[in-house]
Amino acid sequence: MPNLDSLLERLKARQRDLIMEAALSDSLPADSTLRRISELENAIAAVEAVADEEAAKAYSA
Repeated sequence: MPNLDSLLERLKARQRDLIMEAALSDSLPADSTLRRISELENAIAAVEAVADEEAAKAYSA
C-alpha cells in the first residue's frame, strides 16, 4: 500500500496548494480552481476507499 499512500499524499498536497493559492486572493477563486479542488477531493476519497479495502483484505488474510 505504499503506492496508495504516496498517491494520497500527492493529491492532498496539490489540493492544499490550490486552497492556499486561492486564500491569497481577495476575490473568490475562479470556477476552474474550485472545480479542481472538488475533483481532487473526490479523488482523495476514492483513494482512501481503495486503501481501506486493501487494508481490510490484508487484515482478513
